[in-house]
Amino acid sequence: MSSGARLLDVARVRGLFPGLSDGLLHADGPGGALMPESVVRAVSQAMRVPIANRGGVFASSARAEQLVSGARSAVADLVGGVPSGVVLGPSTTSLTYAFARALGKHWRRGDELVVSRLDHDANVRPWLQVADELGMVVKWAEVDIETGELPDWQYDELLTDRTRLVAVTAASNAIGTCPDVTAIGERAHRVGALVYVDAAHAAAHMPLDVTTLEADFLALSAYKWGGPHVGAVVAHPGLLEELRPDKLVPAPDRVPDRFEQGAPPFELYAGVAASVDHLAALCAEATGTRRDRLVTSMEAVSHYESRLFDWLDDALRSMAHVQVLGSPHYRTPTISFTVSRMRPRQVARELARRGVCAWDGDFYSRELFDAIGANEDGGAVRLGLMHYNTPEEVGHLIDHVSALR
Repeated sequence: MSSGARLLDVARVRGLFPGLSDGLLHADGPGGALMPESVVRAVSQAMRVPIANRGGVFASSARAEQLVSGARSAVADLVGGVPSGVVLGPSTTSLTYAFARALGKHWRRGDELVVSRLDHDANVRPWLQVADELGMVVKWAEVDIETGELPDWQYDELLTDRTRLVAVTAASNAIGTCPDVTAIGERAHRVGALVYVDAAHAAAHMPLDVTTLEADFLALSAYKWGGPHVGAVVAHPGLLEELRPDKLVPAPDRVPDRFEQGAPPFELYAGVAASVDHLAALCAEATGTRRDRLVTSMEAVSHYESRLFDWLDDALRSMAHVQVLGSPHYRTPTISFTVSRMRPRQVARELARRGVCAWDGDFYSRELFDAIGANEDGGAVRLGLMHYNTPEEVGHLIDHVSALR
């Protein structure tokens, strides 16, 4: 066991999750993590006290202001950003649509966008739709079908001085691939293009730094790491100042508020801050600022999950009746596979009968699964580990899949 793995006491961690008391084996992390008790309590407590809208001179309005600033500060610490560059919203998808529309006001016919076949559709479709409306040129970064990798060298041919934005994922929610986003971002910046990185899946499994990733925009979803259903996009405040999103006339015009439409779910923002605090406390030996503790804890998570996943990955690949999609070198603990003579929905049902929670389908990675050809047969089955999964559970997963002969 690596030193990083020793830093994560999974028995203690599991005690933080009331949802684990249902007796099921939760291997559906990429579809949304279980919620720790601290997050449940934070949301509940926020709903027990008076909260008004922001901007008032009375206590319940000040409380709302504190919840918003607390959520922004927490997300900023998670990815090494600044609170004034954190835009909050109902989901990564809705925020990406909003940014696509705002950025589109600066683009013209003939300008170019680069998207990838590896990405979740939330980081594909908004850009394609804006490009179609404006008459822009769309270029595709292709996935190596055999390995599941997204080679960064291909961007040398895709990028030109007309490229306005590159959209790319930090990690595939379907097959776990972690492309070299930094290398892609550096190439994009050399031609003056912006970089929009979808880190919704990656954030639960590794430490992130928005600057190191060369991300102008970093999109996140709190429910992926144990928080409530709240999305966020982190950017430099100066870049946000250049954009004029659609908004109501009386709504605040300051950054980042101008990007946030309507009255927010303040009680969920309490949960966002609590979920980040949960991640920061996963490693009992972590010290320093919350940002410092987050980096240490997420490194411990990465080591622990990698050890578990290597066992699961090797075992599934050794089964003659199982076909694993891709074999990327760097990946999150996420694997998609098919079983001979069984459709993915049949496999998922059989696993559910055995007490295993697992998804089937294309997981909104439509372009990837179309390229592979998996959608013709109903997609694949996906297993995804989280920091609350155990070696015993991985052993059970291996046994259950092995039995599907």
